[in-house]
Amino acid sequence: MTNIAPTLRSPTGFDLTPPDEDERARLEADLSPEEKRVLLAHGTEAPFCGTLLGEKRAGVFCCRECGLPLFRTGTKFESGTGWPSFTEPVDPTHVKAITDRSYGMIRTETRCARCDSHQGHVFPDGPPPSGLRYCINSVALVFVPEGETLPDPLGRGDGNSVTGAA
Repeated sequence: MTNIAPTLRSPTGFDLTPPDEDERARLEADLSPEEKRVLLAHGTEAPFCGTLLGEKRAGVFCCRECGLPLFRTGTKFESGTGWPSFTEPVDPTHVKAITDRSYGMIRTETRCARCDSHQGHVFPDGPPPSGLRYCINSVALVFVPEGETLPDPLGRGDGNSVTGAA
């Protein structure tokens, strides 16, 4: 009898099973040097330079590495910080919170729950209703306009349309 690990699914139906070694190598090979610096080495892009800072069309912001939907346009707000900011994730299980003690500060780092890539940080100074500010690097995200198919670089069948699933 073969032991197959169960698929981990979020409440919204997305596969959260981490990429295996071959999948991870393929995903990482597709990243630019700047994407690797931010996503894999926990870097930060310069403020006010990200391509998604002014994105206001209806849609979903997905993890650049694995395609998991992370944030909706409806939760995006102008924080004045220079990075795209959101009040809450598409699904709380899609974003992991990790204590970050770098640079002499204590912050909460946000990572993609599926591939563990660095996205940014979350702070308790956002607007209602959550009071949170997810401050995310543009380079860590890919924007998918409403009605278009979500990215599915792992081939797991998560390529639902933004309207239908996310």
